[in-house]
Amino acid sequence: MSEYEVAKTIYAEYGVNTDEVLEQLAAIPISIHCWQGDDVGGFERPDAELGGGGIQTTGNYPGKAKTIGQLRSDLEKVLSLVPGTHRVNLHASYGEFGSAFVDRDQIEEAHFQGWVEWGKKVGVAFDFNGTFFSHPMADDGYTLSSKDERIRRFWIEHAKRCRKIASWIGQQMGSPCILDTWVPDGAKNHTVDKFGYRSILKESLDEIFQTEYPSEYMRDALETKLFGIGSESFVVGSHEFYMNYAARNNKMLCIDMGHFHTEEDISDKLSSILLFDDEVLLHVSRPMHWDSDHVVLFNDKVKMVAEELVRSGKLESTHIGLDFFDASINRIGAWVTGIRAMRKALLFALLEPIDQLIEYEESGNGYATMALLELQSVLPFGAVWNEFCTRFNAPQESKLIDIISDYEESVLKERS
Repeated sequence: MSEYEVAKTIYAEYGVNTDEVLEQLAAIPISIHCWQGDDVGGFERPDAELGGGGIQTTGNYPGKAKTIGQLRSDLEKVLSLVPGTHRVNLHASYGEFGSAFVDRDQIEEAHFQGWVEWGKKVGVAFDFNGTFFSHPMADDGYTLSSKDERIRRFWIEHAKRCRKIASWIGQQMGSPCILDTWVPDGAKNHTVDKFGYRSILKESLDEIFQTEYPSEYMRDALETKLFGIGSESFVVGSHEFYMNYAARNNKMLCIDMGHFHTEEDISDKLSSILLFDDEVLLHVSRPMHWDSDHVVLFNDKVKMVAEELVRSGKLESTHIGLDFFDASINRIGAWVTGIRAMRKALLFALLEPIDQLIEYEESGNGYATMALLELQSVLPFGAVWNEFCTRFNAPQESKLIDIISDYEESVLKERS
């Protein structure tokens, strides 16, 4: 018997059909963020770099993508190394703008035609994000909540155009494009008129959402945050603000694992949100002490999120995206590690004998519940994961270092 056949037999003893699990796992899309490949620079200008917005990249590892063509080549390499179904998540600053500068309030569908054509070629659909940072109009810390009407109008127009572009992308790809709106608005020190800024943000959002788009083309999500660099004291779009706004206006919440206190249990929020909301957008990240956007690993926090999605029966209601960026290591390796880690967490959760666990829990047998959960850590999970990789012609873990190193060598020759 193969390792997988042995594992299949063992899991069957606990009522888990691994073949059915692998079929379910294969169909779960994970949205891959394009900005890991160039350190969140975008392509509005040559040699563009991330600036402001309470976020930052650290490191200067060689080989980052300097053109959209290079970024797509890197993404194609990544897609060949990660098993399962995937999407690609774009920021508005990643359009193809040609030689002339196109400001954010002037972007159009045509600037993303190349991405649509590429997506159809490689078989991925898209998600989208407005880019409300790395711009002079965001330098004072406020965009959609700005008390400067000129600044606010600029960003409202940007948001409107992003929604129109997202709807067009979804229509072109035949798959709803999830548009996430996150703004960095806030202040470093104590703010007196918090109510005023939040009233302005609400007014801006009300205007932005006046135009309705078909849900089969695009869906809106609003991303909450606790604090950022430069907004340690006050964040306009707090968790409470967006939770209430989303509920009142039938919008989706985006929960980013890095946008809360690092000791908060993000998985615990999901059962409450999904009890009342039809769907949620999840940005999986790995915060260390703050919203540091470290590469996602197969760790307890990620496993707990996956377990909650599976146990609650809300996997189909959750849009899973990744959001990390590390410029200190090989960027292909960062992408591949994070994507595969999220997929492993989903597999680990799907392999749980949930019915038996609930039976123990409801009967008051706390020890049996704990013991069965502990047992999962020594069952042959790895053999099932390797089988999943094999079915998608994706390499097993032991092969990744050599494959990515060889690609890195060829990239460095081209981009040096």
